[in-house]
Amino acid sequence: MSGGDPCPHCGTPRAGTSRFCEDCGYDHTTGKVPTLAAPVPASPGPGTPAGSWTATVRADRKYFEENAIEGVEFPADPGERLITLPSPQARIGRRSTSKGTNPEIDLADTDPGTSHSHALLTLSVDGTWLVSDLGSTNGTYVNDEQSPLTAGQTRALKDGDEVHVGAWTTITLHAPTT
Repeated sequence: MSGGDPCPHCGTPRAGTSRFCEDCGYDHTTGKVPTLAAPVPASPGPGTPAGSWTATVRADRKYFEENAIEGVEFPADPGERLITLPSPQARIGRRSTSKGTNPEIDLADTDPGTSHSHALLTLSVDGTWLVSDLGSTNGTYVNDEQSPLTAGQTRALKDGDEVHVGAWTTITLHAPTT
């Protein structure tokens, strides 16, 4: 496909040769849109399945200060939340009724620097979580790497790895406890 062709799922023009559609997350390589049967709970409850990967989502002052985004202030009460990662995929972004985005890890009320369809976490068949940038505006960074993932680039993650998105959000993955 050449740059600018419309997404076959939502019609949004494709950004260059990006693997994923910025609006709906459509994967131009596999021809699928990420879907899940149920939304991600805000925190795992007593019914969290054994062997589930979880993630801590938090506002990270160090990441925010390293990026120094002019005109954006770090939240006064940043808080954090622990979520159970749903398989096979979890979209990271900001909910938008007009754009039709409803990511499983919704940062609409917590980080204005996150794109509507920012990144995608995917559980591979071997049980490894992968992160892919969906052509985000501000980039997706893994751990302390100085360069963001390029649009469509995928990186394998392991227990304790950090995914940085938006102005200050850090998502830390936690392997299942035995």
